[in-house]
Formats: sequence, C-alpha cells, structure tokens
Amino acid sequence: MTVKSFSARLSELLGFIYPDVDTPILGSQVVEAFWPDDLHRRKQPRKPGNNLWSQNDAVLITYGDSLIDGTHKPLDLMHDFLSSHMKGVVNGVHILPFFPFTSDDGFAVTDYRKVNPQLGEWSDVRRIAQEFHLMSDLVLNHVSSQGVWFNAYRQGQKPYDKFFFEASPDDDLSMVTRPRTTPLLQEVETAMGTRYVWCTFSHDQVDLDFRNPEVLLEILRIIRLHIDEGVRIIRLDAVAFLWKQLGTNCIHLPQTHAVIQLMRLLMDYASETVILLTETNVPKAENLSYFGHRNEAHVVYNFPLPPLILHAMMSGDAKYLIDWQRTMPPAPLGCAYLNFTASHDGIGMRPAEGLIPPPEIGRMIDTIRAIGGRVSMRSLPGGGEAPYELNCSYFEAMGRTFEGPDDHHLDRFLCSQTIPMSLEGIPAFYIHSMLATPNDLDAVERRGMNRAINRHRWDYPALIDKLNDPGTVHARVLAALSERLKLRAQQPGFHPNATQFTLNVDRRIFGLWRQALDRSQSIFTLHNVSADTVEIPEGDLNLIADETWIDLLSGEAITPGPVRMAPYQCRWIANVG
Repeated sequence: MTVKSFSARLSELLGFIYPDVDTPILGSQVVEAFWPDDLHRRKQPRKPGNNLWSQNDAVLITYGDSLIDGTHKPLDLMHDFLSSHMKGVVNGVHILPFFPFTSDDGFAVTDYRKVNPQLGEWSDVRRIAQEFHLMSDLVLNHVSSQGVWFNAYRQGQKPYDKFFFEASPDDDLSMVTRPRTTPLLQEVETAMGTRYVWCTFSHDQVDLDFRNPEVLLEILRIIRLHIDEGVRIIRLDAVAFLWKQLGTNCIHLPQTHAVIQLMRLLMDYASETVILLTETNVPKAENLSYFGHRNEAHVVYNFPLPPLILHAMMSGDAKYLIDWQRTMPPAPLGCAYLNFTASHDGIGMRPAEGLIPPPEIGRMIDTIRAIGGRVSMRSLPGGGEAPYELNCSYFEAMGRTFEGPDDHHLDRFLCSQTIPMSLEGIPAFYIHSMLATPNDLDAVERRGMNRAINRHRWDYPALIDKLNDPGTVHARVLAALSERLKLRAQQPGFHPNATQFTLNVDRRIFGLWRQALDRSQSIFTLHNVSADTVEIPEGDLNLIADETWIDLLSGEAITPGPVRMAPYQCRWIANVG
C-alpha cells in the first residue's frame, strides 16, 4: 500500500474539514503556523512503533500550585519536590493548566502564551521540562469569557468576531450531549448585537468555533510555542466536544477526529518527539475511537479504571474489573493506554455505564457519601440527571468498603494503586494519591465546588515535616509507591505494550499475565481486592517448570503448591535466571 505524502494527506484532511476553503492556501498557512521561521519538518514521517515509551515511564499529575509556602514561586517548590522525591520514581510530569485563568482551576484560560505569574514563568516550566517529560494541557474547546479573545469578539474585532460558536434559543438542542447541568447557551451583548454563545462546560468557558480555520491556525501556533518551551506530551482537553453541528449530539463528530488526525500528521513530521494524549471521559468504545487507525492519539486515558477499581475494592469482588479487562483490546502499534485511578477531576462515572450495574453504582455513591465525599450530576438529553463523577480523595475512598470501615485502609489503597502499575500501558499518579492527601472539606465549603475536595494545596514546609517522619501515613504511602514504581521500571515485562492476558482465578483476585516484548520475562501480577486470605491453586498459574520464580514485591521464592494471598496483598511473580 502506498503511503501518501505529507502534502497529499494534509490536503485530504483540510478538504474534508473545510470543503469551502481554498485547500492549497490553507495548507500553506498550516505549515507556516506549525513550522514558522523556516523550521524544517522531517522528510519521512515517524513510523508507528513501541519505542516511544518503556517500562521506565510513569507520570505524576499535579497542579502548579499543589505545593505552596507563601514565599517561593510554586513552580520552584514543585521543582524541588520533583528533584528530591520523584527522581527515579516517575520520569514524566503533567502540570495542569499553568496559564492565566478566571475559573475551573485553570481550564478557563485567558492567555495561552503566558505562564500564570502566581505560579512562575516560562523559565520555571523549562527547568522542569529539562529533567522530566513535560505534559501540558491544550484547552482547545473553550476559552475564558474574560480573556483577550472573547473581549475582542464582543467588540467585533477581526478575526475574533468569528472565533466563537453561536446558536439560537430557538434551535433544537435536545440531542446535545452535556457534561454539566448549566444552560448550554449564554446571552451576550456584542458590537454585532445580541448573540447566544455556546458553553459546553460553564458560562465562563465559551466554546471556540473550529468551523473557522483561523481558530485552528491559532491553536497550531500555540502548540508550536509550547513545544518550543519544552512540552513533549500534549493533552487535548475535552477534545470530544470540539466540533458542533446543529441537529447532532455534538460529540465525537467526524470533523473532530479529522482535526486530531491533522495534529497527529504534524507530530509525525515534527523533528521533536511529541505525544498526543486525548482526554475523552466517555464509555469504552467512544474512548478507543480516538486511536483512529493509528493516526490520531498516541495515548488515551483508561477512563473505566477509576470506577472499576473503586468498586472492586469496596465490594471485595473484582468481577466487573475482570469482565472489562477481558474485553479490552491491546493498544494498536504505536499507541498506548494511560492508566490511572485519580486525577484533579472526580472519579468519572460515565465510563462505568454498561460495566457496573446501577444498583452497584448506587452502593458506591452511598459509600462515598459516608466517607464525606460528594456526587456531581450531568444533564441527560430530554431531561433528567445522572451521576457524572464522584468527588473524593482516592486515598479517603479506600477508607471503607460496602461493609463499613475496617483496619485495612492503607493496604487497600496500596493495592488500588498497584493495579495501574501492573496493567498494559503507562501508569499515572495524582500527587494527592502519592501523598495520601485526605478530603479537603474546608475547600469545598470555602469555594462552593465539589472538585475542590481533591485539590488540596499543601503547605510545603509542613508536608516535608510529615514526609520526614516515617511514621506518618503520607511518608508510608510515598515510600511504598515509590519503591514499587522503581522496581517496576526494571522489569521488561511491564513495557506499556508487553503482552497481557487476564487470568481466570478467584473473583477476589484481579490477576494478569504479562510477557516482555522479547519474551525474556513473564510476570504474573496478582491483586487481592478483598479482606479475605485467598489461596490460588497451583494449576491456576502457568508457572513454567525448570525456571526460578520469585515474588518481586516481597522477595519470596515461589515453591510448588498453592499461592497464598493475604488481605489486599499484591504479588508480582516473575521468572528469573
């Protein structure tokens, strides 16, 4: 099969996205936007392969101001924490939006070209990028209603007068998929008269209109700036909602996929190695569609993991987690999953639809509320509401099961965090999981926002004092997770694309078999999600004879006979020698 040239593929995509625009002219503008100042692209595209990542890769997710002391720049403190506690533990860091903003903790951006001065400046970002693979957010669906672009739109200034998606209250919007319960349209007064602008998320987050190619070109210029400043992983925030078309559900539209394919084309020809990650908190089939035909995202979030692991740990039964994992395809060549349990958002429940029965979701909601957590809702087409996410620190969420609180909190949490380390893909950990941060109920009341419960800002000196005391839960969790991540990085069987098979064992055990790409290592990963002691019959594990098998986590030699699992114990049983 003949591979199309860069120019032919670019023309094909632009012709589909913008059929009424002069394709050659727009193509030249795209190249100029992404490769300005005579920057040269590769002569041949980067071929799909499994060499963009390895078992050494793990990511820390954090806000730029998760650590503060009232004196130093937060990005300085973050650099200190990364250097002193995360070297050799993770090699990537996702700093959530570090730009000037007005709301949603950074996701209502006022200026994509500046660093929020309350955090630091570009030099601070570059310093972190020199030591870690840096991920930044491209908040490309919407901008702040108080930002430069929207103010220029209201004043009728070109080209911003056509930068935002407009609709009419008389339009039939009943099919539109909504992640929020707020009104979709916002009435605004402009130099052109009264307009109704589209707001998928909030009235301070006004949606851009990608039907205007000038919007695409400006976004490409911003991507180039971020690459030049050291960013190597670009997270496409809320990208599923990018293209709107009246009379549709306005999510996952073909033009959205084509825009991502265009960005991937540019990355494949970029001299820098840049990875695209799509943030699409939706059910499985919709989420996997963003791999395209190996021509869209390099990496997608494994969004069902947080609710599935939560249910397994609360119920002591991995049935739904096992059923889901058995049906998951391996990532395509040149692609990978990002595995996580917690992030700056809540525990998304949309990906659990069809995977966890409604009565079980109800039990999860009741348990989260008993812990002090919150539940956020979304609007349904045609009326009504459904749970959108559970808001709770993942550490706190492991504090009790459906049966109530017990003495297994710490072991249960460590088990929940070891599962993402064991799975096919790249593991990512929210800073508040690494630090065993409790629910910040004061922030919820103070800020009037459910998500504030899991967005605590640590006083850095106080945190260091806790981490220096080995008896605190914060020090114990950080030490345990760091030890496991360092051990994981040494195992070729944990390459993000290493073979994976779901084991058929006791439902209280979530078990996987991993095999290195070169077949040099096999690892049986076993996770007891229950408070019971469980014995796995020898015949349930295919431990190859004449090889020495050890539990990497405990150092214990595995001898013939059943494998015993203590409550919430994890085992990585690997062949050696």
